[in-house]
Amino acid sequence: MMRKYVPLIAAAIALASPAQAGHHESKGGEATAGVESVLAHARRDGDRARDQFRNPAKTLAFFKVKRGMTVIDYMPSSGWYTRVLVPYLGKDGRYIGLNPALPAGTSERLANYMGGLREKFPPKAAEWNLEGASIEAFNTDQLGEDRNGTVDRVLIFREMHNLHRNGFLHNELNRLHALLKSGGKLGIVQHRAKPWAPAGYTDGSKGYLRQQDVIGLVEAHGFDLVATSEINANPRDSADYDGGVWEILPRLRTKREELRSVGESDRMTLLFRKRR
Repeated sequence: MMRKYVPLIAAAIALASPAQAGHHESKGGEATAGVESVLAHARRDGDRARDQFRNPAKTLAFFKVKRGMTVIDYMPSSGWYTRVLVPYLGKDGRYIGLNPALPAGTSERLANYMGGLREKFPPKAAEWNLEGASIEAFNTDQLGEDRNGTVDRVLIFREMHNLHRNGFLHNELNRLHALLKSGGKLGIVQHRAKPWAPAGYTDGSKGYLRQQDVIGLVEAHGFDLVATSEINANPRDSADYDGGVWEILPRLRTKREELRSVGESDRMTLLFRKRR
């Protein structure tokens, strides 16, 4: 277990404290109209156990996601949020799964994990028999400039640490900024380190990032913080495991059964607006 350290800011994220004037902290929000029936559908029987930790109705309400929008689900992975967003957005909506552009020299492991989303994801989504928004999937370098300014919301669920530790964050935030409409919003849910966690623990390799660092990084890429929320907070999470966030649910990687009662990670929930 780690000792409590005086806050340290890693060189890679050594930024001036972000201006946060005008944002507010929200304790939660009313569920977005129409989403409850989506969450109750039988197709989610295998997903529903996570709702108590991920709070999808309140999270989407906080991010002001509405039916008919064009929404990027950034790094959709196994599709947990895909199975909520596609039916919720409805036939007039557009769902875009997006993975990072992979530069030359990317490791084979990352290429296999993140590459080829356009080919891999739609067939996987077809197996879920979703009705609602149209589904597209890309790596960001496959989206031309004609897509700039066409997206209402970008949602990044528990993936900022992967962007940071793999060196993708700068280019990807710039691309997402371009894709959003003027005034479009970026919603982030991320495993939250303690404010005093040392730089060596918050480089992304443990899954946890400090909230103040995430805010600073995102604002440095042309976004303004609109609001923060404690919807996905979990005070039972000590956020200091030697093996990182994967020691607790849903992974329980080290099989420490005493950690099952922690639940899933403590998470920051942040809403930003595209500047300009």
